Amino acid sequence: MRKFLHRQQLVKKGLACGKSRRTVEDNPWHERLACGWLPRVLVFALFAVGLGFLIFTGGPQEEPLKKYLICLLVFAISIAQLWVNHPQAFYRNSSLALIYGILLTQLATIKGLLVLADTGRIDLQLLPMLIPYAFAPLVFSVLLGRHLGLFGAVVASLWGAFLMPVIDTVFLVISLISGVVAVLFTLQVRRRGQLIRAGLYVGIGVWLLAAIFGQIGPRLITEPQLTDWGMVVWQTLAAFGVGVGTAILVSGILPVLEHIFGITTDISWLESADLNHPLLKRMTLEAPGTYHHSLAVANLAEAGAEAIGANPTICRVCAYFHDIGKMVKPEYFTENMAGGVNPHDDLAPSMSALIILSHVKEGVDLGLKNKLNDLVVDVIREHHGNSLVRFFHERAKGQAEDARLGGKIMNLRAEDVPAVQEENFRYPGPNPQSKESGIICLADAVESASRSLKRPTPQRVEDLVGEVIERKMDEGLLGESPLTLADIRKLSASFRFTLLNMMHSRIAYPEDEEKQDKAANLAKATA
Repeated sequence: MRKFLHRQQLVKKGLACGKSRRTVEDNPWHERLACGWLPRVLVFALFAVGLGFLIFTGGPQEEPLKKYLICLLVFAISIAQLWVNHPQAFYRNSSLALIYGILLTQLATIKGLLVLADTGRIDLQLLPMLIPYAFAPLVFSVLLGRHLGLFGAVVASLWGAFLMPVIDTVFLVISLISGVVAVLFTLQVRRRGQLIRAGLYVGIGVWLLAAIFGQIGPRLITEPQLTDWGMVVWQTLAAFGVGVGTAILVSGILPVLEHIFGITTDISWLESADLNHPLLKRMTLEAPGTYHHSLAVANLAEAGAEAIGANPTICRVCAYFHDIGKMVKPEYFTENMAGGVNPHDDLAPSMSALIILSHVKEGVDLGLKNKLNDLVVDVIREHHGNSLVRFFHERAKGQAEDARLGGKIMNLRAEDVPAVQEENFRYPGPNPQSKESGIICLADAVESASRSLKRPTPQRVEDLVGEVIERKMDEGLLGESPLTLADIRKLSASFRFTLLNMMHSRIAYPEDEEKQDKAANLAKATA
C-alpha cells in the first residue's frame, strides 16, 4: 500500500508514469502448490480413498479387503515408477492430479457400468464392449507423452481387473492391449483427426480380442451356427462406437485439461503457429524487418530441433514471437532501419543500449497482455540470456577514454569522468532454461550475424556459424540449458545446411552482369 501511494505522488509530480509494465513474478504460494509435498500427499490420499470407495461399494465383491490391499500395493508401485522414471511428472503436482484424476475417472466409469449390469440395465454380453479401455492411455499419451501413456495402460488395466466381482484376466488382457494400441497410434498427434483414427483402431482391437476370448456372439468361432448374430451386430457397434466415442470425448476435453493443468499439446502449438495472430499481423506493419527475421529464425530453430530430437513445433511458435518487443521502437533495430538512417548516431551509447535491452521487457509485457503461452514468454525472456550488448559497450568505453584524455588536457580529475558500468549493457536474463529456448538463442544469433555476409559461400557460412556458437558458449549462455555438446554439434550442422538453403543466390549470367554494371554506372552518375 505504501508503494502504491508513493507511486501516485510521483505520478502527480510528473516524475513517474501511471502505467506499470507487466512482469513475470515468482509467487511462493504458487510454487508450494505446484511442487510442495503437502499437495502431493493430498493427491495420493484422495486417490487411495476413491479407490477404496469403488472396491467396497456397488455390488457383491469377492474378498474386497484383499483386493483393496493388492490395489494399494499396485498404487505404491505406480508412485515408485513415476518417481524413478518420470520425475518431471512426479514433482509437478498438477501432473500428478491429472494422472490419478483421469485414472480414477476411468475406474469410476467401469464401476458404474458394472452396477448397471448388476441391476439388469445393461446386457452382460454387451458389457465388455462398453468399457472405455483407451480413455486414460489416450489422455496421457497426448498430454504427457507416450511413456506415461503406456504407464496409464498398465495401471488402469490392473486396477480395472480388480474392480470386477471376480478378478478378470480376460479384461486385463483386452484392456492392456487396447491401451497399448491407443498409445501406438498417438505417438505424434498433430491433428485431432488422428485421435479418431486411434479410436477406430482401438475398436478393431477390442472386437478381435473379444472374439478370440469368446465374448463376441459368444460362440462366433467355436460354434458359429449357434451364434446370436443380432447380438454380434450390437457388440460390433458397441466396440467401434465406444472406441471412436472415447477418442471424440478426449479430443473435446483436451482444451479444458490443457487450461486446468497448464499443459500444451502439439495440436495447440500448431494452432498457435497461425501467422494471422494479431501480434504477428501488427508486426508485419510496424516492424516488417523483425517479422522476416523471426520467420528466418523459426526455420533455423525448427530444423535444429528436428536434428536433436527437441520439439520443432514449440521452436517455430516461440521463434515467431521472440522479438515482439521490438515493435515498441522498431526503427532502432538494424533490420527495420530504412534509407541508411541510423537513429543511434544521435544517441549516447547508454541510451542506445537501454532501448536495445528494453525490447525483452517490452516483449514480456506484450506476451502477458496478449496471454501467450508461458513457454513463449519464457523464450522471450531467455533468448538473449544475460549477454552483453557489446557494440554499444565498446563505444561507451571509447567515449569514456576520450573524455579522460580530454580531461587531462583541461586539468580535470579522472574521477570526474563517470565509469562505464558493464551491468548497464547486459540483458536481464535469465539464461536459456530449456532445449527449445537454447536453440532459439543460437538461431537468433546465427541469423542476425548471417546478414553481414556479402557472398555466402559454404566455407564462410560454416565459419560464421562456428564463431557465433563458440562465442555464446564462451559467454556461458548455454550453461543452464539441457543442450549437450553432441546437440550443439548437430545444431551447428543443421544451421549451416539451412542457412545455405536460405541464402543461396541465382547464378549471374553474362547478360545479368551487364545489366548490373549499367545499373551501377547509372547510380554513380545520378549520385
